[in-house]
Amino acid sequence: MKKILVANRGEIALRVMRSAQKMGIKTVAVYSEADRQAPHVRFADEAVCLGPPPSAQSYLVMDKVIEVCHELEVDGIHPGYGFLSENATFAQKVEDAGITFIGPRPHAIEIMGSKLAAKEAVKSYDIPMVPGIEEAITDVQKAKDIAAEIGYPILIKASAGGGGKGMRVVNAEGELEEQMNRAISEATSAFGDGSVFIEKYVTSPRHIEIQVLADTHGHTIHLFERECSIQRRHQKVVEEAPSCVLTPQLRAEMGAAAVRVAQACDYVGAGTVEFLLDADHRFYFLEMNTRLQVEHPVTEMITGVDLVEQQIRIARGEHLQILQEHLQITGHALELRVYAEDPMDNFLPNVGELTQYEIPTLDGVRVDDGYEAGMEIPIYYDPMIAKLITYGTNREEAISLMKKAINQYKIEGIRTTLPFGTYVCDHDAFISGDFDTHFVKNHYQPEQIAAAEKQEAEAAAIFGKFIFAQAEEKLKVPTSTQSNWKNR
Repeated sequence: MKKILVANRGEIALRVMRSAQKMGIKTVAVYSEADRQAPHVRFADEAVCLGPPPSAQSYLVMDKVIEVCHELEVDGIHPGYGFLSENATFAQKVEDAGITFIGPRPHAIEIMGSKLAAKEAVKSYDIPMVPGIEEAITDVQKAKDIAAEIGYPILIKASAGGGGKGMRVVNAEGELEEQMNRAISEATSAFGDGSVFIEKYVTSPRHIEIQVLADTHGHTIHLFERECSIQRRHQKVVEEAPSCVLTPQLRAEMGAAAVRVAQACDYVGAGTVEFLLDADHRFYFLEMNTRLQVEHPVTEMITGVDLVEQQIRIARGEHLQILQEHLQITGHALELRVYAEDPMDNFLPNVGELTQYEIPTLDGVRVDDGYEAGMEIPIYYDPMIAKLITYGTNREEAISLMKKAINQYKIEGIRTTLPFGTYVCDHDAFISGDFDTHFVKNHYQPEQIAAAEKQEAEAAAIFGKFIFAQAEEKLKVPTSTQSNWKNR
């Protein structure tokens, strides 16, 4: 494999290209007109514009991406995450075009892309499941019968869903019909598939995911867990590895279950198996993400494994050189997703120009980003600017370093989730490890951020006044009614 096209943008495009460059592989960037000046475009060996800013006219145009591969004699395509990364049709088109898809096979993407199909695939592999049904329904009365059997609260979920879309919690029978109709409507709008199913709602859950790697020779390993419970709108904001609540025994059990899930769909490449962990530390299979995760850096930090490099090696047909018994957790890593969102206004997107952009330069800090000062955050794509990752010998050190890194990160022109990161790191629930996916709902108080920012602004004003007074004092000259300069 001599040349790879990265079918993505921003920080993940740069991340993939850096590993490819390290391996002596040339890279091709694709971009929309909105990303013409983006760093990933300049970093690549070659770059091609796909079209106008909307992703449907650029990054999602499968045939155009494949056409570029043929024109530039590309050997493989890395899809990153988002866009076409979990599109089985695209993976098949790439394969049919004689190009290597750096990811799982189409059938694995298709199976795991449907929550119902995934449940069906893994049910004979002794994987713990949340009580519920394994078929799509639209009949309200049948839903009521099922809910009565498993007990409220229940969760209505879109089969093809993700990111919290098509998901509704129902606490009583009187709410069921309305919430079910809303879930079906939202799922149809978001995914073109209104299929929904019902399962028991796990109260106070933690979101734990296991990283897996599988080669084409039947070898599958796991690289431990990531704790992803700090979320807003069912989407992650803060992740860490390892989780502070898993015992070695539970870690081994969840890792083994994740490996079995991967084997259930004949998985190849890097993937992530997601679980819910209840208050009694029972875990349940949630879904499998058939791609590289946004939060993969925390796993890289605690294992020393370059996951992108492993993806490329597996795609080239190489054997995994990593044995399960050789893997161990070293230290602790924390990641904050730096979104162009206003944490003071329900995390709504806050796009605009980055008038100032300076990343922290501390030991133990890694920043995966795709922006520079003066660039616009476009409205067309996910508003993530960067991923801020810290690594320490233990959790306390990683948290302390994260607060220092946030303080050193300078972003002006837009609102970001940096203040939220500080809020999380300072909160007793997070520090103690006593939190779940309801952290934002139960603990987040944006007015505390506002008060802290006001206090900081007042302190800066006082300091500025003090400096001005000092300068004014130094510039004072004696008062005189007569000048001698004319006589010299």
